[in-house]
Amino acid sequence: MRNAIVSALLFIPSVALSAQCPAFLNYDLPRLHSDETVNICQQASGKPLLIVNTASHCGFTKQFEGLEDIHQTYKDRDLMVVGFASNDFNQEAKTEEEAAKVCRENFGVTFTMVAPSYVKGQRANPVFREINRQSEEPSWNFNKYLINANGEVVKHFGSRVAPDDASLHEAIESML
Repeated sequence: MRNAIVSALLFIPSVALSAQCPAFLNYDLPRLHSDETVNICQQASGKPLLIVNTASHCGFTKQFEGLEDIHQTYKDRDLMVVGFASNDFNQEAKTEEEAAKVCRENFGVTFTMVAPSYVKGQRANPVFREINRQSEEPSWNFNKYLINANGEVVKHFGSRVAPDDASLHEAIESML
């Protein structure tokens, strides 16, 4: 089993790059508690994204439920929700198995979850390195970043903005 924090080296750039997909999204990302990977370019090239840094043991962990609601509401309209488990704030489960259980069993998460990695600072994974460059680093868990089909961060929502907040839904609707 992988360590609790996946090294940025495990984020392997994909050889095939879609003309529509920004390079920072073209990585084979390890899925949470799985031997499989996901490549955002292959899954969502030309589609808007909601990317969230998550943690299993945080006061905002209940937001998983609302994020799943967003996923269910907008998946047929091409929005892809991607959660990046992280222990940057010392709130992540000790194992990927435990983190997956919190997501899937406790909150019914079916949207894409990436294995734990860093989301801030020098060690940030390549996806968050670019998000942070375009916007701002997460100051805590459950920061939400809306990214348009061109890979541009169009809106950042902090931890305190709940997934059912009207301003988040208005921003999503404006991108679809």
